[in-house]
Amino acid sequence: MSLSAHAAANPLQPAALIPTGGDIAVIARQPILDAKRGVIGYELLHRRNPAADPVADAESASTESAVMFSALSNIGSESLFGNKLAFVRCGAGELTGVHLEIVDPERIVLQVPAVEENAPDLIAAAAERFAELRTRGFRLAFGATVLTRPYAPWVPHASYIKLDLRRLKRESVPTAVRIAANQQHAQVIAENVESAAEFEMVRQLGVKFFQGFHFERPSAVTAKLSNPAYATVIQLINQVRKEADPATIEELLKRDPTLSFKLLRYINSAGFGLGVEVTSFRHAVMILGLKKLFRWAALLLTTIKSDSAPPVVANFAVTRARFMELLAAECLPPEDCDNAFLAGVFSLLDVMLGVPMEQALQDIVLPSDINDALIERAGLLAPFLQLVEACETADGTEIAELARALQLSSEQINRAHLDALVWSEQFAGG
Repeated sequence: MSLSAHAAANPLQPAALIPTGGDIAVIARQPILDAKRGVIGYELLHRRNPAADPVADAESASTESAVMFSALSNIGSESLFGNKLAFVRCGAGELTGVHLEIVDPERIVLQVPAVEENAPDLIAAAAERFAELRTRGFRLAFGATVLTRPYAPWVPHASYIKLDLRRLKRESVPTAVRIAANQQHAQVIAENVESAAEFEMVRQLGVKFFQGFHFERPSAVTAKLSNPAYATVIQLINQVRKEADPATIEELLKRDPTLSFKLLRYINSAGFGLGVEVTSFRHAVMILGLKKLFRWAALLLTTIKSDSAPPVVANFAVTRARFMELLAAECLPPEDCDNAFLAGVFSLLDVMLGVPMEQALQDIVLPSDINDALIERAGLLAPFLQLVEACETADGTEIAELARALQLSSEQINRAHLDALVWSEQFAGG
């Protein structure tokens, strides 16, 4: 089936998966300050339209999947938030995203909004993930909704509670501040502070951190995008999978200045606590590690154009990768979930390169489970790939059969599908 047929058969596939074009990465940022107007961090917002007003366009900001990958690989943390914290929006459906595996958590605050319809199962699932993220070093920020009864499981995980003065009635602000301040493990941030009177009001109530137009409107940080050669990224993935020695990988990186730039930009953004700038490719590879380097390269592959495929192909691959990862997470161990993601990433490599799948994969070293799924349509991951494809074509009969075989409910499949579509749309924005 053609890609256009896939899109027509799948009404859930948003048109926004097709990139809007352009060669500029733009991140809007707004400072979060203390009472003395010292900056403690910046909220980062991805801007889809480089020509747009950063204030207006911030309303359509995507979440950290696009922000982190685009920002750290193209702009760098030093230009975005220096030695401060980065506050980045992260939907509950993104808490298991591969992009969270390739950033340094010590400097990131994940701002998690309420789930759709306050669904108890989604709230509980997110709370379980919060515990793991906090163990890894991430901090979490929630809105005033976390103070309501349905979100009680989230409260113990809060590092910050953000009270939006535009959403709260003025007379209810003191009560909201008092309740939030009672959570002794969490700091209160008043956001959307637009006047000196509002600042003084919340300061008198004991709020210590502030954000809003009264202090500074969102400003844009930009960088020109450049992409490495598609074939070079394939070679990098191959070398990493073979666990080549750092000298071999370093030699490959030296052949493509753009790839080298992106890696050094990324590692110097992710390695916040290193104390010195990483300027050696070999040092970068050793610091990052092969697993994170592989994830970075696999995601990078989906953001660049091959000579024979339109950009939408790569975005379909991203959707499949995330969808397969989420489905596998329901019944397989983490390592197999990683392989499910990678199988999805490479599932359209034949279309990208314009050659049969077996030929497309002949120069890439991948785990046998991935090769079996993509070439033989057999093995552990094949049913997950088949289920994803059935969902794309809306084949109800095959979906039902595969769901029974994998012991997955329609609710699990639909939630994973929607989460994957949202995640890939946001990633495409980067």
